[in-house]
Amino acid sequence: MIGHDPVAGSAEGRCVLGQRVAVDIGGTFTDVCVVGGGGGLLVAKVPTSDHAVEAVLHGLDEASVDLSAVEFFSHGTTVATNALLNRRFPKAALITTRGFRDVLEVGRGTKSDLWDAYADGAPPYIVRRDRLVVSERVDGMGRVITPLDPHDVDAVIETLRRRGVETVAVCFLNSYVNPAHEREMERLIKEALPEVAVSISSTVLPEIQEHERFSTTVVNALLSPLIRQYTTGLESELHQAGYRGKLQLLHGGGGLMTASTAERYAGRLASSGVAAGAIASKHIALACGFENSIGLDIGGTSADISIVADGQSRIVRNWHVDYGHPICFPSLEVLTIGAGGGSLAWVDDGGALRVGPQSAGAVPGPACYGLGGAAATTTDAQLVLGRLSTSLAGGRRMLDPDLAARAVSQVAAQLGCSIEDAAVGIVRVASANMADALRIMSVRRGHDPREFALVAFGGAGPLHAVELALELGIPEIVIPPHPGATSALGCLLVDTRHDFARMFIRDVDSADPYEVESAFLELESSARDSLLNDHVEPERMSLQRFVEMRYRGQSRSLPIAVDGPIRGLDGLAAKFHTQHHREFGFSQLEAEVELYQLSVSALGVIDKPQVVPETWGAPPLNPAERRSVRAVGSNGWTETPVFERADLFPEARIEGPALISQSDSTTLLPAESSAVVDDVLNLRVTPQTGTKRR
Repeated sequence: MIGHDPVAGSAEGRCVLGQRVAVDIGGTFTDVCVVGGGGGLLVAKVPTSDHAVEAVLHGLDEASVDLSAVEFFSHGTTVATNALLNRRFPKAALITTRGFRDVLEVGRGTKSDLWDAYADGAPPYIVRRDRLVVSERVDGMGRVITPLDPHDVDAVIETLRRRGVETVAVCFLNSYVNPAHEREMERLIKEALPEVAVSISSTVLPEIQEHERFSTTVVNALLSPLIRQYTTGLESELHQAGYRGKLQLLHGGGGLMTASTAERYAGRLASSGVAAGAIASKHIALACGFENSIGLDIGGTSADISIVADGQSRIVRNWHVDYGHPICFPSLEVLTIGAGGGSLAWVDDGGALRVGPQSAGAVPGPACYGLGGAAATTTDAQLVLGRLSTSLAGGRRMLDPDLAARAVSQVAAQLGCSIEDAAVGIVRVASANMADALRIMSVRRGHDPREFALVAFGGAGPLHAVELALELGIPEIVIPPHPGATSALGCLLVDTRHDFARMFIRDVDSADPYEVESAFLELESSARDSLLNDHVEPERMSLQRFVEMRYRGQSRSLPIAVDGPIRGLDGLAAKFHTQHHREFGFSQLEAEVELYQLSVSALGVIDKPQVVPETWGAPPLNPAERRSVRAVGSNGWTETPVFERADLFPEARIEGPALISQSDSTTLLPAESSAVVDDVLNLRVTPQTGTKRR
């Protein structure tokens, strides 16, 4: 989708003025993408280290980025996600209304596995002794029933001081309709303990449901000091190296925000890492003419699947890192499973072969890395089957076939089969896990995969793409020019974005349009102020209104886009019935409909990289080598040509069986499949001869 650059895929050359840089940190590799003013693309890939700032700087150094010549820097980070996964938090406390100390623990009473009666849910992020209470009460209409008790406040602040608390979440009952007590609590804490970070639920998530509001605010409070420390350190390093712009961070809703905004809404970064790939996948598919597409991003640790239907990504407002602890910031829907190149193969107690979700990570990584790993991974199996070369990341990671075979032999011994058959089994199980996830995102959402294109990227995505497309009947595959750096590219394809919402529960038939319009104007004023704080020019602002609606008595709601000022509410119910039928397969025309929430999405439009069509000639296309490759559906080895991706030119055509190798990925074309290169160097793959898009 971006024009070819002579230095693409290498660390040679220097950046010129006007270039834009994106860095995406994955579980195994950190990817750097640099786009020049002329549309040329330079990418680099380095192993991810335990220190995120070091990983970013290492990647920039590998790409030879001169930060003094960079005008825009965007970053997708896993810092927040990893903190939640590993539960490495600063000392934190929750302050709530007396009698509501255990809202986090009680939750919704649901289970991730309905049939496992013995499985315990993940414990709350803040233990009970650090959940403190004060006397206060506001009713559901916002009327103060019990004033905030100053003696309780003093006692709580003293407890915070004595325990050395670094960050506080304040969640009072019904504060979404009257935030006065929360704001007063915040003021008093900051006055007494100015170094303590404070997140109040009426600012973080002013919504009615206590558990979701409490949980989201707690996540935000826990991550705020970590994000502040991370962004402060990274900005300092970038500025010392010559960068003079603002650090832009990708959040899970598919937009960018500055470091100062990220500190206030740190919970939005909990899905930053997976959002970039979904954004890039959508952009690539639309550029290729596909309104319906499935994104498949397979890295070293996980496979991330996203879907675009009728040109629109799905946004979810209730998601989690640990089940039972919801995060209710708007986020692109991405299904993540533990099935990547580093996923570990193992045999369970019943003798069945399993792959993942455990991963070898970046260190020690797959056994073939030679960094101390001994267990077999999907990468080791692919190497045993001849599908991978012995060099990754432009030679910065060498693979040892003997170590791979030794690791896979352990699985083979447990299964009582040959090493090659064990490797085939590992790849089959990994692909089956991915196929199940693809069905969840398509078939279970009411979509027919045969009407979608598959955009496959990540280091391992192109290896599995054709087999998965055949399994689900997907007729076409798009593989971008640099699959391993596609997620990083996604960080350059988004706008600054903020989302604002307000509870507004009214019957649609009796709601006052003037009241609705007034509420929207207040939300839009806050949205513009937020964009101005992020240095967005007024002429680059774009605001989109949504009315969340539901059937009376229903717990879930659906957003309905609203264009223009609210003059009347006629037609909203009809739109809701239509949307409800599309989403859930039914509607109730006779049921009463109510407004639930008003929201505004605020965009600060940022210039995007431009597509540069190719004008190359058509030199003879010859394989760089030939290699014996074992196909999953065959018992034999096939002498297979291996082409270098850098040698391909527009309209070049390759018939399977073949391998297409490049520094950041390998594309597998089984027999009866074929690929053609389009004018911006995407590989357009047909999984099977004769298949056509429906």
